[in-house]
Amino acid sequence: MFKKSDRVGHAIRSMLLLALAGLGANSHAKTTDKPLGFEAAFGEKGQPANQHYTTTFRSDGAAHTLEVWRLNDVRLKRVTDGALEVYVERKSGEPEFQMTVLDVKKRLMTQIDRTHLYRIGNFTDWFDLAHGIKHPLGEYQLAKGKKPDGVPAALDACDWFDLTQAGKTSHICWSGKSKLPLLISAQDGQLLWQVTQLDRKPLDKKTFAIHDEGFVRNDANQDMEHD
Repeated sequence: MFKKSDRVGHAIRSMLLLALAGLGANSHAKTTDKPLGFEAAFGEKGQPANQHYTTTFRSDGAAHTLEVWRLNDVRLKRVTDGALEVYVERKSGEPEFQMTVLDVKKRLMTQIDRTHLYRIGNFTDWFDLAHGIKHPLGEYQLAKGKKPDGVPAALDACDWFDLTQAGKTSHICWSGKSKLPLLISAQDGQLLWQVTQLDRKPLDKKTFAIHDEGFVRNDANQDMEHD
């Protein structure tokens, strides 16, 4: 017999599988003492105050579209395939955040915070959600690289890095100005991530208003606390 948290966990995992796809591996890495560390290459210091971008990415062999709006380091909105909306809010600089996920097709709204995401095994942090790249899981090697053959031109200037883990290398085109990967390609040359639109215009706070009228509401935090 399953506990309530088991049932909630299954439902949340299913919903977040696509809503949070394209973020890579677990954000809590056991890093190695390499000359170039993940934070040094992909830091967020100096990021634009406002950012809006659209990207295409591949997950489990399928192509998807993701649109992201970020207001400083306190508000975030992500829309995947026009069907899954993720709203994230936190206090500036705090690791804890509150997340609301809307499944537009199923008319289902789910609220969950970072602590309870961790409880169900989804180790997602603010950086991952806002910047489209996560710390690798386990040991890794990171080095400066060059643009692979056959990869399209990036939307803006970027620096190439080669991230190797478990014998496989990803090629990442990182924009130091936007603090985003503009392109990511796999070892076999397949394009995994491409930012197709990007701007830094001031964002209206209405962008982050949640419209869940008529949705079935689920508070996953409360459900798990009552186990």
